[in-house]
Amino acid sequence: MLGIVNCCCCLGMKTHFVRVEVDVSPGLPAFNIVGLPDTAVRESTERVRGAIRNAGLEFPLKRITVNLAPADLKKEGALFDLPIAVGILTATEQIAQEQVARFLMVGELSLDGSVCSVPGIILMAGDIAAERPGAAFIVPLINLEEASLAPGIQVYGGGHLAEIISFLRGQREIATGDTCDEERRAAMLSGGAAGFSLDFSEVSGQEKVKRALEIAAAGGHNILLVGPPGTGKTLLARRLPSILPPMNWAECLEVTKIYSVAGLLPQDSPVITARPFRSPHHTASAVSIIGGGRTPHPGEISFASHGILFLDELPEFNRDVLEALREPLEENMVTVARAAGAFTYPANFIFVGSMNPCQCGFLGDPKKTCTCTPYQAQHYRNRISGPILDRIDLQVEVPRLELAELANHSQGETSAEIRKRVITAHQIAQTRFQDEGIINNAEMKGRQIKTFCKLQPEPQELLYKIFQKFGLSMRALDRVLKVSRTIADLAGAEQIAPLHLAEAVQYRCFDRPLFSN
Repeated sequence: MLGIVNCCCCLGMKTHFVRVEVDVSPGLPAFNIVGLPDTAVRESTERVRGAIRNAGLEFPLKRITVNLAPADLKKEGALFDLPIAVGILTATEQIAQEQVARFLMVGELSLDGSVCSVPGIILMAGDIAAERPGAAFIVPLINLEEASLAPGIQVYGGGHLAEIISFLRGQREIATGDTCDEERRAAMLSGGAAGFSLDFSEVSGQEKVKRALEIAAAGGHNILLVGPPGTGKTLLARRLPSILPPMNWAECLEVTKIYSVAGLLPQDSPVITARPFRSPHHTASAVSIIGGGRTPHPGEISFASHGILFLDELPEFNRDVLEALREPLEENMVTVARAAGAFTYPANFIFVGSMNPCQCGFLGDPKKTCTCTPYQAQHYRNRISGPILDRIDLQVEVPRLELAELANHSQGETSAEIRKRVITAHQIAQTRFQDEGIINNAEMKGRQIKTFCKLQPEPQELLYKIFQKFGLSMRALDRVLKVSRTIADLAGAEQIAPLHLAEAVQYRCFDRPLFSN
């Protein structure tokens, strides 16, 4: 007797369809699973046996062989429990084969028959809708709301194995997912517009740095904050999310898929609507930052997609970690190649770094004397390689504040006021790039820079002088033009003026001898 059940699994950010074939034949009782199962899949034998019995169904005392096809695809996780259980019941004619033919199903089973949540549901639901139109998807009840976010697919949710079997027999109904219409999307997106606990009005002084962060938020530019200890670098960086423009629905879905695949999606929210802010410790490994591992998983750069990756004390990170950021900073994605295959993850984030100007932290500080030798100071700075600095659009000095600035209790601009200007500039960029497949100035490539950053003779001449004086690379020159375009957008100007170029080059502190003893 043979039972066949369709299911699927995620490897990287791709859904693979799996056919669960269950053969129940006479012989000594045995339960074997083949088809490259990992430990979690092999252990499903005990979970499935207990779940079937405790659901009041009959578990056959015969030779059971389960094949997970295709056999050359590595199978990982406990999401195969439910289809294996249904396959056994189909093979023993407790369910008719035609009753399960149109369904795909995933779910982990508890010993009492409860169906537990599994990761990657929204990714699987979306791919099923695209590749197998007309198919229905049975998921754990706790994942139902998440699965229903994918358009074009009928989703059912079951909380217990007995419920799902009764549904497949046509004896009862189970919960179905609500259609994710415009009204529902708007309600979810409004949740991401909630107030922020950190506000720029709480930070005294540092107006130039606030301006640089506003430019970074408006154009999606990477930024590096450089200054002595205690000048507010981390304080300012952690307030950057409060001025970022809200995410659109496509961005929300992409971020939600990443967190869902990693099993990090909050149980109380089926979709992530607030831009992520990730701040890993400087002892983090390259795999945890970039992604990969024996079992492929996203890294911090993917969790920060459409949000912020903040690396505090940047030179203290392992050099391998920093150099691994080169391609993601340029391509907005990362491809991790392993023996099991190549896995591509999104990595479209705003990079924010902070660092001291030297090892002691006081190079160029007017109040404290630097104790580093020139060699030590240069060695510390060289921990950040030139190619990485070239990929950082804004390099900003954060100076020590004077006592008068600290004593000034007048409230500065609030994050809400800054955010209005950022949203306006962001909308200008979106209108400009509506046929280009990008959404902000930082994503512009060579052709787009030539098209949208054309200069009149006067700013063109200034650009040549900047190029010659600071010895900029071509990549750094492109970064100056992108930042200039964002500054012009914030000013509501159609053309890049010399004033915009002059301000942009002020945010390249590593391209000139800024600090001195």
